[in-house]
Amino acid sequence: MLVLALDTSSPAVSVGLVDLEREDDGGVRWGRSATWQQVDPRRHGELLATGIQAVLAELRASRASVRALAVGVGPGPFTGLRVGIVTGLAMADALDVPVYGCCSLDAVGAWDDEPGPRLVVADARRKEVYWAEYADDDERIAGPSVMTPEALATALRETGWRGRVVGDGAVRYAQHFGGHDVRGDVRYPDPEALVLLAARRVLDGAPSEPLTPLYLRRPDAVPPSAGKRVTA
Repeated sequence: MLVLALDTSSPAVSVGLVDLEREDDGGVRWGRSATWQQVDPRRHGELLATGIQAVLAELRASRASVRALAVGVGPGPFTGLRVGIVTGLAMADALDVPVYGCCSLDAVGAWDDEPGPRLVVADARRKEVYWAEYADDDERIAGPSVMTPEALATALRETGWRGRVVGDGAVRYAQHFGGHDVRGDVRYPDPEALVLLAARRVLDGAPSEPLTPLYLRRPDAVPPSAGKRVTA
């Protein structure tokens, strides 16, 4: 069963195509897969279609062969995030297949096999970061939320938290996380991880879901206020 994954919540445009199957013991079997990722925060709309075509071509698959979609719903900036969500909804409707939403921070944390607690930190612009905390078993136990990296680092010190700090935001603001193990191995949501997060719902034939974006704050663009009167 081919599952297409899309994420535009970060500066990267991430696309994956995975052949997913259920094993006899109820587990999930990973078949052939293809991934495509390009970092360009200003070209999500242009690059997403290119990425979809690339993974389909690599597996010699057609759009009609896609049986489900997994889409990152953020948190992320308004403009970039909605590109992936709208594309996922449109494709699911056109192909008449289910679509499932996944927290984009989970798609960074879930791809870290090393045991131990970890904090996924993503750049939120405006000198802020999105973050979420994960336990040893990959379960998200706090977040997602948004704050300044200084405030997050202060909270870690005050609570005595110890663990790995991973993701693009961790690398960008590494100076604030002194004393912690900062990792940049996986900086952006991994599309294969999105498929992993949605795998049970896909294989169980769960109903399609509304994709509710995790904005966490107001968009940068707002309606203009009433114009000032310049005549007497």
